[in-house]
Amino acid sequence: MTANVGNLDRIARILLGAALIALPFLTEFTLWDMPAARVGVPIVGAVLVLTAGLRFCPMYRLLGINTCRI
Repeated sequence: MTANVGNLDRIARILLGAALIALPFLTEFTLWDMPAARVGVPIVGAVLVLTAGLRFCPMYRLLGINTCRI
């Protein structure tokens, strides 16, 4: 796996991912009454944090995007 996620992209992914993981537990929107949203949103957040940690995004690879300068 070649790194394709740059530093600014990593910071954004970590912040957004952490917010998505915490959102269903910290807010009481009626959206969270749907099981798909209550489970799906934290999963998307975890994927963002994971790709930031690994510095590799499979979707970027498919689309030919590389934000890493190394």
